[in-house]
Amino acid sequence: MSDDQRMAPSKVAGDRVSLTSFLDYQRATLAMKCRGLTGEQLKETAVPTSGLSLLGLVRHAAEVERSWFRTVLSGERGTALWPAVSGVFGEFHVEDADVDEAFTFWREACEQSRAVTDAFESLDETVEFRGETISLRYVLTHMIEEYARHNGHADLLREAIDGAVGE
Repeated sequence: MSDDQRMAPSKVAGDRVSLTSFLDYQRATLAMKCRGLTGEQLKETAVPTSGLSLLGLVRHAAEVERSWFRTVLSGERGTALWPAVSGVFGEFHVEDADVDEAFTFWREACEQSRAVTDAFESLDETVEFRGETISLRYVLTHMIEEYARHNGHADLLREAIDGAVGE
């Protein structure tokens, strides 16, 4: 993919900058995997054995951002943007999905997540959630893992859709 607009994380930054910049890099990778495709292509389930699509991944990323940063770290109560259907995460049902809405919700969720992160003084600051103590460090690390895993899926989906490959 030649339209790589991602900013590479520093190789010498401290922990907080490293974690937040790696998370932003992963977010930018998902955006890059979707760039240049039509709405229909974004909805394609390009792997015959899976209902996974790039748009489903974007919607899932929006839900995960909201869940970890707003619900867990900020203690806000909210409902899913796309409720479950037959026990399956609703964000993956994209047949009638609005592409622009999904990307808008995802970008807004990322901005809100950055604001929540900025409100914490330390990576080691914790919250209590459902009987567990959870640190900002854990959430940032988990989110990097979440995106990296799904970006692997996105890479395979993109290649199956139009042959585009790249990091």
